[in-house]
Amino acid sequence: MHQNAKALIENYYAAFNAGDMETFLGLLTDDVIHDINQGSREIGKDAFRAFMDRMNRNYKERLVDMAIMTNEDGTRAAAEFVVLGEYLVTDEGLPPAKGQTYRLPAGAFFDIRDGKVARVTNYYNLQDWIHQVEKA
Repeated sequence: MHQNAKALIENYYAAFNAGDMETFLGLLTDDVIHDINQGSREIGKDAFRAFMDRMNRNYKERLVDMAIMTNEDGTRAAAEFVVLGEYLVTDEGLPPAKGQTYRLPAGAFFDIRDGKVARVTNYYNLQDWIHQVEKA
């Protein structure tokens, strides 16, 4: 079961890196829980789609140096990676965007149900990101 969980997370991030949002969102349960880094909790695929629409408008990101870990029964997973990004359009409440690039260590935790992502909780250091885009 843990190999299926690992393949699910690999496919999730491969779709993200390819910009294939339909495949990416298709890997989520309809009632997916999304814990936004240093933010709120959103529930449902529609909310996740709206979040990704905003992210894809404001940022261009690619995830590299991926390490995926799963528990034995395949119900939980974690990923550690590096975000290589470009800040394209100013995001509300954040510094002005002017095409700054950034490199940011990050991680995510997942609950898996019926072969899909049922929860994703993302973590990265927002202050590090702000420092990188302000100095660029």
